[in-house]
Amino acid sequence: MAVIEIIDLSRIYGKGEISVRALDGVNLSIERGEFVAVMGPSGSGKSTLMNIVGCLDRPTEGRYILDSVEVSEMSRAQLATIRNEQIGFIFQSYNLFNKATALKNVMAPMLYDRSRKRSNEEKEARAREVLISVGLEDRMEHEPTELSGGQQQRVAIARALVNDPAIILADEPTGNLDSRSGEEIMELMHELHQGGRTIVMVTHDASIAEHTERTIFLRDGRIERITKGGTVQETKEVASESV
Repeated sequence: MAVIEIIDLSRIYGKGEISVRALDGVNLSIERGEFVAVMGPSGSGKSTLMNIVGCLDRPTEGRYILDSVEVSEMSRAQLATIRNEQIGFIFQSYNLFNKATALKNVMAPMLYDRSRKRSNEEKEARAREVLISVGLEDRMEHEPTELSGGQQQRVAIARALVNDPAIILADEPTGNLDSRSGEEIMELMHELHQGGRTIVMVTHDASIAEHTERTIFLRDGRIERITKGGTVQETKEVASESV
């Protein structure tokens, strides 16, 4: 069952002669539990696609269905609710609160979750649970400046998991890490995937993309090709009609 469905989706910035078509009629389906990479050169549309999938932006044309809910024309307030409750974000630069402990950072998304009424004790228990799951049971009271880059990214992953989202969006999750820490983070991503998580990851590193099940290559706002296990499954002509 598809958790992400994108149908004839376009995003145009500007108007008239100065308009830019960042995405141009993209069709894409991602199944629940898939681990997918998105690649492409600068200006290919991958950041625009991730912003729309992450409900940070809306398409100019076309439809976006997330977990069976049409979100293409939702208001900003509705999109904010969807982001908090249905999407877990992992960023290259971690985006943690520097003056808050790992525990407080992970608890933050639950403060805005209106669908589940949790007591403070329940929120803390949940945050501790996910921090333990990413191997940080002995770092809960540490602030980001007291953690290594790999540990900070683990905090960010725990924060992404805390509201049990439908999808996890990872934007260059190993980009600021040394090779060893990067491999450890990818091992953790594999564990999440094996546990049934749907993960969509933007990367410029082909060796990182090899960790995923499918890689979607964008160019000039269109899907150029899709590979699985290093084998091209679909080319631009096929992918522009259906993925």
